[in-house]
Amino acid sequence: MKEVMKIVSKNADEATVKGFGEEWERFDQTKVDEAELRKIFESYFRVFPWERLPKDAVGFDLGCGSGRWAKFVAPRVGKLICIDASKKALETAKRNLTNLRNCEFYLASVEELPMEDSSMDFGYAIGVLHHVPRTLEGVEACVRKLKPGAPLLIYLYYAFDNRPLWFRAVWRIGFCQKIYLKNA
Repeated sequence: MKEVMKIVSKNADEATVKGFGEEWERFDQTKVDEAELRKIFESYFRVFPWERLPKDAVGFDLGCGSGRWAKFVAPRVGKLICIDASKKALETAKRNLTNLRNCEFYLASVEELPMEDSSMDFGYAIGVLHHVPRTLEGVEACVRKLKPGAPLLIYLYYAFDNRPLWFRAVWRIGFCQKIYLKNA
């Protein structure tokens, strides 16, 4: 297991980073039923094109938290780069993934991703990027790290409560179009 630590800065909210670090340290997912975790993982990743990845794919888990998704992804790929802006979360992930030899760990914010541009076969950020101050810049930073055509799975949580249907449609079309055009 390779480890490189880096200083956190820029497109990160320090209070959010601290809060999630403390949460992952206290609730490290070790007591969660394995079948339940797998079921949630499969619901998130059901759209992920595993069949398109090269044999020894190299990719990243941005905002790896406790490593709960990495433990299901790492056995399917050549190398998984686990990144989190919280030192406590990263230490939790390292403990939880100690038996996986193909994981590397980096303490970094989304603006300081440690990989070369256009070098990754895939990436994912589940429930992470909506927590950064400039979400679109965070998504663009992830896209820059991908090889052309490489998949990026992102889940953004946004409350559309009390928003009209037209607002939801315009928001979705505009956001998805920007991401598509940047990766085309």
